[in-house]
Amino acid sequence: MMRVKRFLNMSESNPSLNIVAYLKPSCGWSQGVRAIMRKYQLPFEDRDIINDPVQRQEMIEKSGQMLSPCVEINGHMLADVSGEEVEAFMLANGLVAPSSVEPDAPINAPCPDEMPQAQRMQFGS
Repeated sequence: MMRVKRFLNMSESNPSLNIVAYLKPSCGWSQGVRAIMRKYQLPFEDRDIINDPVQRQEMIEKSGQMLSPCVEINGHMLADVSGEEVEAFMLANGLVAPSSVEPDAPINAPCPDEMPQAQRMQFGS
């Protein structure tokens, strides 16, 4: 008989955990937030702020700013955060138990279009 190890997360013992994430489809920081949700097996609403202007406007109104990701956890808005910051908030507030599971994606990486680009050096002659 094979034993299967089961990791209990706080969302299983706290079904009232309500998470709404205002994310871009392919942004590194947004992917980091999704990776944390998968790590802890947390159900959440993934709201696309690029392809749905209504969701983007709602994010701006709720967070008071235009940068993303924004994650609302039980009514508390975390504005312009990485997956790393979301995880730290949830651990600090006892919303999830510490886990040794590694996230399946980087949790603090910028969007590709926001990374510094290499530039050619020009020398005057």
